[in-house]
Amino acid sequence: MADSHFSAAPSAAHAVPHPMANPGYGKRSISGQPARTNDDFTHLPPREAAVAAYVDRLPEGADISVKTLAKVMPYGQCALRTALQRLVGAGHLRRGREHLLGSNSARWVTRTWFSRTARDDAWWAEFTRGCVDEASPSPPPPPSPSAQPAQHPTRSRAFILLAALGRTAPALSLSARDCSDLEPLVVAWFERGATEQDVLRALTTGLPTPVYSPAAITRTRLIGKLPPERAPVRPALRVLECAKCGVPGRAEALPGGECGPCQGKPEPRPTVSTLPSEKVHAHAAEARAAASRRPARTPV
Repeated sequence: MADSHFSAAPSAAHAVPHPMANPGYGKRSISGQPARTNDDFTHLPPREAAVAAYVDRLPEGADISVKTLAKVMPYGQCALRTALQRLVGAGHLRRGREHLLGSNSARWVTRTWFSRTARDDAWWAEFTRGCVDEASPSPPPPPSPSAQPAQHPTRSRAFILLAALGRTAPALSLSARDCSDLEPLVVAWFERGATEQDVLRALTTGLPTPVYSPAAITRTRLIGKLPPERAPVRPALRVLECAKCGVPGRAEALPGGECGPCQGKPEPRPTVSTLPSEKVHAHAAEARAAASRRPARTPV
């Protein structure tokens, strides 16, 4: 059923690369989403499902403007503009502006965020405030009942690094028990932002000759060279834009991705506080009395 929705995607997309936007612009995928399936966009009309499926498969930074999509998809610009607006209303797409972190300037760039999972207005509001943990992946889906149990236990990233350590430095060949004992120490490195290359460099550089105890020297280096904790990352400053008129605003003021006037709602009138006539007369009398008490100037 989903294949009929996606049939409108261009067949030549796999042969001809999709145009990319200028550096820093283009599509921005929301990270930490479930794996892609054929049922991701079956809740959308056929045209919107086809557009969403095509955009979902594009790489980061791809140009997903109406003009570019019209060149590679069998829809006109007006139809694509309507489809993208409906994807905004469905919670898959948001446009806005983001401040460049670390630029030491007031530069804001245009962003187009795409989410394979439909998000509600409350989620997008948290996203603009930086309260959504994009780095943490979504939990994997539960295995199907027909799935066969794994024959071997899954090894962690840290265990695999330790088990392969002897290939880089034969003097540090470890046993399976050594890898299990040292695994938590390598996990601590990864939690502080270190990569596999960082760990290997710390363990294999400047080894003594000979190495009498590979497990002991590995433990000593993992503890003694542990990098400092990462500084907390300041959330990016983000502002969403109306999908129709492009006016910027807070996420709470753009329900469904559109501002009130574009939804046909009247603009809120500014509240003007007025004083009662009695207070106005009292303030005027005080002002006249203060003026009468002011001493006259003596001519020089």
